[in-house]
Amino acid sequence: MQTFLIFALGGFIAQLVDGSLGMAYGVTSTTILLTAGLSPALASASVHLAEIGTSVASGVSHWRFGNVDWKVVLQLGVPGAVGAFLGATALSNISTEAAEPWMSTILLVLGAYVLLRFALRPLRKRQLTGVSPKLLAPLGLVAGFVDATGGGGWGPVSTPTLLSTGKVEPRKIVGSVDTSEFLVAMAASVGFLTSLAGEPLSWMTVGALLVGGVVAAPLAAYLVRIVPMRMIGVGAGGLIVLTNARTLIKAFELPAPSVIYAVIVLAWVAALVVTVRQIVRDRREEVPDEAGEPVG
Repeated sequence: MQTFLIFALGGFIAQLVDGSLGMAYGVTSTTILLTAGLSPALASASVHLAEIGTSVASGVSHWRFGNVDWKVVLQLGVPGAVGAFLGATALSNISTEAAEPWMSTILLVLGAYVLLRFALRPLRKRQLTGVSPKLLAPLGLVAGFVDATGGGGWGPVSTPTLLSTGKVEPRKIVGSVDTSEFLVAMAASVGFLTSLAGEPLSWMTVGALLVGGVVAAPLAAYLVRIVPMRMIGVGAGGLIVLTNARTLIKAFELPAPSVIYAVIVLAWVAALVVTVRQIVRDRREEVPDEAGEPVG
């Protein structure tokens, strides 16, 4: 029972982060399962089976709060499902360790770009023109493959890429990426169940992750609805930088990792403070005084 509660808490935290920022459910959950002693293939399989349920709960919650663009869901999710199935069936024969540092470098650069874009240059409504299928299809294919082979990656690959275009509201990117993850989780699960037919799969682990994720899904979707779009962008960007910096520090055995983490966190906090101040100032300017003139 204690193990179930620990995994359920992990699923809750993972879904709260994923549903709020559109990433990190797989990364967080897989890390917990690997720490508990599961093999990479079983950990990834367990996470994707749980994601079938959590992605439905998250998708419904985001839809109810108006955070879903169904065109993005289909154009991103269908190629993502293809990539996830291929990745799941190839996991036992393909090692992604060598590619991790390079992938993390790209994601870190994207994360820094997203953070600075939303902290220093807010989007205007006229810029939200939508994303072309020419970007969504290959992005979904790559993100789905990475997600299945790495035990996570659908959000970290898809969300920063879409955020960096500046053509879709951050809350709708988060909601659409989370909703399309159902297709990815289904395809990956079919691939894993086929290739791991002889492996012992713990349904207790899957159930614990599922319960925790389903409980957190509505809360995460609500947070996306009420939190300003710039805050979501800065929050997502900082999370991407911090997560991938950890991978690069380990891969290249960089000295003084605590100093590097401290610098990143301080810069992230500073960007959040600047963003909050700008949001407060903008809202004050939008409130008319008694004479009908903007305040400020």
